[in-house]
Amino acid sequence: MAWYAYCIAEKQAFPELLRHRKPIPMEAVSGIAGNQVFLYPASDLAVIVSEHSPVENLSDRAGVEHARVIADCFKSSTVLPFRFGTVFSDDESLRRSVRSNQRQFLTNIERLRGKAEMHLKVVLDDCCREQLHAYSAQANTGTGREYLMQLRENATRQRERQTKARAVSVQMHRMFAPLAEEVSCRRTDSGKMLLDIAHLIDHKCVERYQNKYSSASQIMKDCQMQLSGPWPPYHFVHRLTTRHGNAHHNGVQTVAQA
Repeated sequence: MAWYAYCIAEKQAFPELLRHRKPIPMEAVSGIAGNQVFLYPASDLAVIVSEHSPVENLSDRAGVEHARVIADCFKSSTVLPFRFGTVFSDDESLRRSVRSNQRQFLTNIERLRGKAEMHLKVVLDDCCREQLHAYSAQANTGTGREYLMQLRENATRQRERQTKARAVSVQMHRMFAPLAEEVSCRRTDSGKMLLDIAHLIDHKCVERYQNKYSSASQIMKDCQMQLSGPWPPYHFVHRLTTRHGNAHHNGVQTVAQA
């Protein structure tokens, strides 16, 4: 039997597992395609799984269902999410994965216990958009020397954009003082700059964080901000490097992100 894997949790968070060595159903929790979700005991850990058919297609809706199961487990335990689409071909491959990586799993659980992820989206005006558009148009018609000058100018503008994004990121860090953070920046289709900021905080400090967000929204008048969370710590789970031949992700061999 193949198992679809959602996440790894602490076995002690589910007292019913202490009396069982075989998978037991999680009451009132349904997984992808409405499949029953099971607690699969593995040493000091519990793997949250559901039965999986090799012909079963994983749709966008399945991705939402995957995240919902992880969020449900997060209410009662520290969790280490698996990547969407992680499937173990049978019981042995699942047990082997946990056995081979148990030390890393336990280390991650200890490091993330009592922590939660808050997600900030910060939209900024692109200070260089008009200049870059003009330089790009000139670059198509200019001489070789002009072309090189335009390339240098474009590089300068790109650095200015990065500097602005970095300054906003530092300001966010000072305001929220997270335990850890992950930041990415990209341009939107509308020509804005979007900062995706994930902050790791103590779960007990969620309300304080939300209050800081309210204050930051008033201070950062030149930004559009959006907050979501608390979430399981998706961005702060160390990726394993050990590969398992019988675990795959949408048909491609992969590594559980845990």
